[in-house]
Amino acid sequence: MPDNDYTPEQEAQGGFKEAVCIDAMRIYDSCSDKDCLEDIRVLFPAARQQLVDSATNVRIKDVSVITVYVDLQPIPFNKGFYSVDMTFFFDVCLDLFGGPTTCAVPVSGVSVFNKKVILYGSEGNVKMYSSGGYCDDVNMPEDEKVLPKATVQVAEPVALSAKLCEYPCGPCEPYCRIPECVCQRYGGDFETGPQHNCVFVTIGLFIIVQIVRNVQLLIPAYDFCLPEKECVTSSDNPCDLFQRIDFPTDEFFPPKPADLGGCGCGR
Repeated sequence: MPDNDYTPEQEAQGGFKEAVCIDAMRIYDSCSDKDCLEDIRVLFPAARQQLVDSATNVRIKDVSVITVYVDLQPIPFNKGFYSVDMTFFFDVCLDLFGGPTTCAVPVSGVSVFNKKVILYGSEGNVKMYSSGGYCDDVNMPEDEKVLPKATVQVAEPVALSAKLCEYPCGPCEPYCRIPECVCQRYGGDFETGPQHNCVFVTIGLFIIVQIVRNVQLLIPAYDFCLPEKECVTSSDNPCDLFQRIDFPTDEFFPPKPADLGGCGCGR
């Protein structure tokens, strides 16, 4: 093992007091992606599907991510590499129109998108145990090797467009089972079979995928993290809280091209 005792001269050069060993999650591989999810179908519960069937036009309002299911599997005959399978569930907010004189009817549905990437996650042949993880079941299965962990970061999706089509308006798409937690959010199971009308949306998606492992790292320590400010007691008076908020000048005076660091010439 390397010697963790540093001389005063080394400490003065590095500006730190000592070298400490920490347990951290190291990023072994990562990738970012910009996807335009064109014409993915929106699924609705039975009650809301009736509104879609009677609509003549549709407009997209907003899209948000409900959850992302991530599955990590090692790739055979390619040691150290893993397949990261991601299933995105989007909440899609729409306005339905039934005619030129009718008002818009807001409705929400779910869109599902699957994506797979391959990243390097190194190898590990150890099993990890920790205090507090006892089990009285003598028939419990043998623990497998500790796999790396896959993480997915998703920016707020961009709602681009929506269209209403009479079914069938394209090839049938396979859909995974909608999780129960998502179904409960919409008050019932989703209609995945043929319908009178179906809605397709286009979504802009930005993601970062990482594979991390738990490792021990030797790092320089400068000092303990001590708070540099005192806690301010909050008041129950809402006006006192409002008075501490800075005036939003930027909201009234939008920035000029020069303030954004660009020349405004499109170069």
